[in-house]
Amino acid sequence: MSLRKDGRLSRRELMKALSMYAAGSAVLGPLLSGCREGLDTPAALEERRGVRQSRLDGKPRFLIVVGATGGASIIDSMLAVRASEAGAQADKLNTFPDAQVLGVDGSPFRAVKVSSPRLGSIPVPVNTDQLPFVRKHKDSMLVATTVGTSVNHAIAQKRSLTGNAAWRGRTLQECVALQYGADFPIPNVNMGVSGYAERGTDASLPAHCYGEVVTDPSFWPLGLDGSKGLKDLPDRDVLARARQTRDTLDARSVFGQTFENAPALMRWNEQRGVGQPALEARDLIGRLNLLPNLPPRIPLNEYGLSNSPDAVRVRAAFPNYFTDPVEGQAALAFLLLKYRVSVTVTLGPSFNVVVGGEDGIANPPLAFDISHNDHRSGQAFMWARVLGVVDKLIDLLKSEPFDEATGESLWDRSLVYVATDFGRTRNRTAGATAFGSGHDLNNGVLLLSPRLHGNTVLGGVDPLTTLTYGFDARTGAPQPGKVTSNEPDIFSGVLTAMGVDTSGSGLPDASAFVRS
Repeated sequence: MSLRKDGRLSRRELMKALSMYAAGSAVLGPLLSGCREGLDTPAALEERRGVRQSRLDGKPRFLIVVGATGGASIIDSMLAVRASEAGAQADKLNTFPDAQVLGVDGSPFRAVKVSSPRLGSIPVPVNTDQLPFVRKHKDSMLVATTVGTSVNHAIAQKRSLTGNAAWRGRTLQECVALQYGADFPIPNVNMGVSGYAERGTDASLPAHCYGEVVTDPSFWPLGLDGSKGLKDLPDRDVLARARQTRDTLDARSVFGQTFENAPALMRWNEQRGVGQPALEARDLIGRLNLLPNLPPRIPLNEYGLSNSPDAVRVRAAFPNYFTDPVEGQAALAFLLLKYRVSVTVTLGPSFNVVVGGEDGIANPPLAFDISHNDHRSGQAFMWARVLGVVDKLIDLLKSEPFDEATGESLWDRSLVYVATDFGRTRNRTAGATAFGSGHDLNNGVLLLSPRLHGNTVLGGVDPLTTLTYGFDARTGAPQPGKVTSNEPDIFSGVLTAMGVDTSGSGLPDASAFVRS
């Protein structure tokens, strides 16, 4: 614990002090990494880095990153090209029969409708229609064209979060956690895979900015209390005394005295002495738990456990939360934001097969990368999967009040970034309706938020090549023919819409992303 230069404690430090007073020295939840590094305050760390952090107004904003694992093609969704627009090469490019590309009244977006008897070599039908989603959300949607710098899955995924190290290697999630997360117990929760789950390379950030990795969203909340859920549990005051005795003995041990000033041990002691009691005081083991009480298989009551007050409505939105990892992640994401546990959450499909859903499969092998085997059906299936989860999550956020005084909902303070590894190659055998595709740098990304300049496409598509072209990130003016990398523009655009202070970052002006 340390004072700022003005001699005052921050709100987060005050909460830590109160937790110490209430719980004494308490147990560490080893899964936690959401506490401050050593004895440094964020103000001191920012001063050392030479980057100013703006004073918070007490109203956080929330970033939801959805990793479109495998490579989601923007020209198989909001920027689809009709065959009649592509000229003589239409049957050799990834264009659609005109009837499958649906226009949206008053919008630059398009929507694709696909019907196929198979999903690659998997004998399940694919029947998808993007039009309802686009009509419903167009006013909060922004599509920005992109050109990446890698076609390696893990590298490209990470660069989609760092803008190719646009700001000291920080991820978008770390930037948001730095700006808004100081008063949140676990500001940055990451349920993504591969490159989407990696932390950035700026090691000078406070420890609470880095992602807390969650691999099983259904069971993870049960680890947020050091004792609750055990039968014949002693009273809390007895546990507190035992923890205090343990901490005293640890500090007096040879190990404790030898390494008392080691940053790792200081962080360990802070987490188990401050972080864990703070989580226990919030009863997150109950508030975040969606599992129903179903004895004898799930006997919550027998172990003194309960489920979330929101369990019924969240399970109604995501009925497959227990068997479909992405639905489980989205369900937990909502609860983490509602109960002010996190300011940023990351989710998305993995490369693994998930059995379930109406047609017997929820996630095909390789997710979007099944496009190698069957591009058209694979993209349609996975776009429907991602958009379906995003749609339900937005509905929950809209239904949840954020500030009753202003009438804001949780959605009014949120942004969804559908990140993608890369795009897909455009060529196909002449006239083929089933074809495979490879990795391509050229693509686009989807953003959704009331804070964005909605119903907007930044950039565009050349229908004769089906390649996207760039735009001016400040004015939004299209730049036909521009196909150079713009990863920092996307990175800056997300942070600008999130209201993150980017002073001293050197990031491009991305005013075009924000609603005026």
